[in-house]
Amino acid sequence: MKASQKAQHELERVERQVALIEASAGQNEDTRRQLAKLQERISTLQKEMRGPQTAWEKTELARHPQRPQTLDYIERVFTDFSEIHGDRSFGDDAAIICGMARFHGAEVLVVGTQKGRDMKQRVHRNFGTPHPEGYRKALRIMQVAEKFRRPIFTLVDTDGAYPGIHAEERGQAEAIARNLREMSRLPVPIIVTVTGEGGSGGALAIAVGDRVNIFENSFYSVISPEGCAAIMWRDSSKAEIAATALKITATDLKEFGIIDEIVPEPEGGAHTDPEAASRLLDAVLDRQLLMLSEQPRKELLDARYEKFRKMGQFFDLG
Repeated sequence: MKASQKAQHELERVERQVALIEASAGQNEDTRRQLAKLQERISTLQKEMRGPQTAWEKTELARHPQRPQTLDYIERVFTDFSEIHGDRSFGDDAAIICGMARFHGAEVLVVGTQKGRDMKQRVHRNFGTPHPEGYRKALRIMQVAEKFRRPIFTLVDTDGAYPGIHAEERGQAEAIARNLREMSRLPVPIIVTVTGEGGSGGALAIAVGDRVNIFENSFYSVISPEGCAAIMWRDSSKAEIAATALKITATDLKEFGIIDEIVPEPEGGAHTDPEAASRLLDAVLDRQLLMLSEQPRKELLDARYEKFRKMGQFFDLG
């Protein structure tokens, strides 16, 4: 367990201890001294967590089991959500959630990955790794949004598309590639937010948009740090080194032009205060939607095309 996780676990333990003491009937001089020491320890731990974080520590925060997921944001940011199921070809994939909703009164479409909380939910959601039918469901419903001229919001938190043989047999690569092509030319505003992990093509398949945001403790990468370490050094334990080398943090991605805006998080991470994290996301989405809604369709599509064409350019051949 890394330092940030240890500090977080100890902070939670100390806070519970303080709550128990405060809830007990009556306090004497000894308990007041004990509370003062515990409060001092809480302040120290909070300062430790506010300190500079490495790429690996941010990766750990992005994977925190209590980090808000798509359904948490839907509940807090959107209203009148109505989920739509199935790809009308094979079945329904619970790893991807799609549905119509309202955002500040406007009718919109929401698409996002869902990992689940406990083991039963995680198995049902396939740990947030979609099958081809999940991507086909997402595209089908995005095309419905196109028909009714509704903006699209996507929320990304996945370590990648499911790599199993049955997913490959049902056309995993083709489903991802089709989404990339079709999302690039949907004539409605598309706003993407990486809320946790943004893993490889499995994330990119619902992340082609006019604005791509990322929470400050999230990451977005072509491969996981563990996968990179296993390939480069034949040793997945070197994941911490790989995370730094991959430049996967929000600040790195902003510098390279991969993402447009970093969404701030509450102190200690989004999992410490989902309500505050949702408010911060809401403000960013509201501002961006207002701006994009004023753009003519042709300008919107041309700007989206140019945005993704510029990614990954390291040399000027002109």
